[in-house]
Amino acid sequence: MATYKVRVATGTDLLSGTLDSISLTIVGTQGESHKQLLNHFGRDFATGAVDQYTVQCPQDLGELIIIRLHKERYSFFPKDPWYCNYVQICAPNGRIYHFPAYQWMDGYETLALREATGKTTADDSLPVLLEHRREEIRAKQDFYHWRVFLPGLPNYVHIPSYRPPVRRHRNPNRPEWNGYIPGFPILINFKATKFLNLNLRYSFLKTASFFVRLGPMALAFKVRGLLDCKHSWKRLKDIRKIFPGKKSVVSEYVAEHWAEDTFFGYQYLNGVNPGLIRRCTRIPDKFPVTDDMVAPFLGEGTCLQAELEKGNIYLADYRIMEGIPTVELSGRKQHHCAPLCLLHFGPEGKMMPIAIQLSQSPGPDCPIFLPSDSEWDWLLAKTWVRYAEFYSHEAISHLLETHLIAEAFCLALLRNLPMCHPLYKLLIPHTRYTVQINSIGRAVLLNEGGLSAKGMSLGVEGFAEVMVRALSELTYDSLYLPNDFVERGVQDLPGYYYRDDSLAVWNALERYVTEIITYYYPSDAAVEGDPELQSWVQEIFKECLLGRESSGFPRCLRTVPELIRYVTIVIFTCSAKHAAVNTGQMEFTAWMPNFPASMRNPPIQAKGLTTLETFMDTLPDVKTTCITLLVLWTLSREPDDRRTLGHFPDIHFVEEAPRRSIEAFRQRLNQISHDIRQRNKCLPIPYYYLDPVLIENSISI
Repeated sequence: MATYKVRVATGTDLLSGTLDSISLTIVGTQGESHKQLLNHFGRDFATGAVDQYTVQCPQDLGELIIIRLHKERYSFFPKDPWYCNYVQICAPNGRIYHFPAYQWMDGYETLALREATGKTTADDSLPVLLEHRREEIRAKQDFYHWRVFLPGLPNYVHIPSYRPPVRRHRNPNRPEWNGYIPGFPILINFKATKFLNLNLRYSFLKTASFFVRLGPMALAFKVRGLLDCKHSWKRLKDIRKIFPGKKSVVSEYVAEHWAEDTFFGYQYLNGVNPGLIRRCTRIPDKFPVTDDMVAPFLGEGTCLQAELEKGNIYLADYRIMEGIPTVELSGRKQHHCAPLCLLHFGPEGKMMPIAIQLSQSPGPDCPIFLPSDSEWDWLLAKTWVRYAEFYSHEAISHLLETHLIAEAFCLALLRNLPMCHPLYKLLIPHTRYTVQINSIGRAVLLNEGGLSAKGMSLGVEGFAEVMVRALSELTYDSLYLPNDFVERGVQDLPGYYYRDDSLAVWNALERYVTEIITYYYPSDAAVEGDPELQSWVQEIFKECLLGRESSGFPRCLRTVPELIRYVTIVIFTCSAKHAAVNTGQMEFTAWMPNFPASMRNPPIQAKGLTTLETFMDTLPDVKTTCITLLVLWTLSREPDDRRTLGHFPDIHFVEEAPRRSIEAFRQRLNQISHDIRQRNKCLPIPYYYLDPVLIENSISI
């Protein structure tokens, strides 16, 4: 008789345990065990438990390659989902085999798991293993389907056949929740998220912390009457009274310095949308700024042409938002513009705005505003630019270029790579909860009762149109971070902490990816000859970029360096890039005039007419302000159950080389974190959004 000692680990999240019966079959190269019930006297498979069992076999099974977990009904108990972390088996010869699961078993089903060694198709020779990986992919492609959400945007996950599990202790007489949170100003179809597979949903802890924070804040706004007030703000200082949540050094700085030109320029470098600004070498014809206009703001002994040649002039162009119609909010027509903003980086090391035009078409009704104009003209012109920044950030940099693209990466991964594939093991931590938060995001932002309909000038269709236009121009090179800085001409711009920190994280990540990839892919031929990898890449091109050749996204990968670059882009997008545009979101938006989502008066067409009263009347009303802040507060605060970059508690890699690479990656991130914190001690405004301890492995909020 051969004795196999088995350890089965159940997940630690609340309700991970099960009362159902669990049986085990072990498959080796020399035979297969009988199906054995895993049962002790007392409770098995409790939350957080690691249960130990013994399986007796008539003969040695040889090298263990697959196990099967059978989940079946126990007595009269209803179906009870179970989250299995892993199974470890100690063979008679003392060798320990690891079988990672890290997934839910919902119904009465059989789950086949492979031994944890990472293998591509070329590494498998046994017919049973080749068939297992084919069957796993076939099953996932039958389960996960691509679906068009809005034409022109990346496609997303659709699970038509999924039925949510029966909840324990559910009262059948209690009516279903309709998705309405007491006090919350918009109706959110959160019910849609219950149709997600359990493996895509938030954990119990994360779900609880998400809604516990949301409800009380919404109710507090409602009780104070702010969500029913359609009037203008009477005084700017009143806006500070609605600051949601805990204030920070940055949020307080924003409220104090938002009107200053120095802070306006600073935000292009280290705010929440730091990837827009680019060096200007020639003033565009559509923005007829002359030397006489801006000479007083450039310093003595220089001129506009000289500063252009020195590389000190920068441009923020919001042309992508031109011509999008607006909607009514609170019964009042809203307004929109697509401005241009010229900035100068002076010898004192500050980025300063020197000219603003509130249209893409110059003319007598579209003056160029200057810092020498009246206080309120100049402030309102800058506020219009900040309004455009809201859409550039929320629609493009945040929702499209991180959330929606990352979801496509995730779904293509699930549909094309089996769990034993090294790329699956490398990438799966960076997909955690992304589908869930995107389902919530679509419910909050992109439905007729959501934020875009009730809090934004452009409404649902306009907000989506911004993203559609942006995706039609998105390129593969723009997602390759080092190239992006060079292409925008900002690779040597001083005080650009976003660039410095993102490149530090990128370099650490690229080195980690290089070590993993070169371990499993010894040659270019191994990359080109991996059909699962090529299917993953091709599906991303088709379903995320919608097959657009001009994007430059590859349809296939042929070399090891190409694969390293591709995977680094994927992980960086799903982690650090999202942190850069999300973590500081509330700090820069809590003071509404710095980041308005709507404007109630048309862009100013003549100078000298703006007053405090017209400025206040142009800003969003009280209700719209509160709706926007409440939603952004909810969607920018990471709930509990966090996993920071480099923290991989799920053991997918078991080989020594990748384990060493993971530890080295962590050490490099620790050093980056130390360097950032030391630098921030000397800064009036600390920049910490790319501190690795604040970067999540995945987009989960």
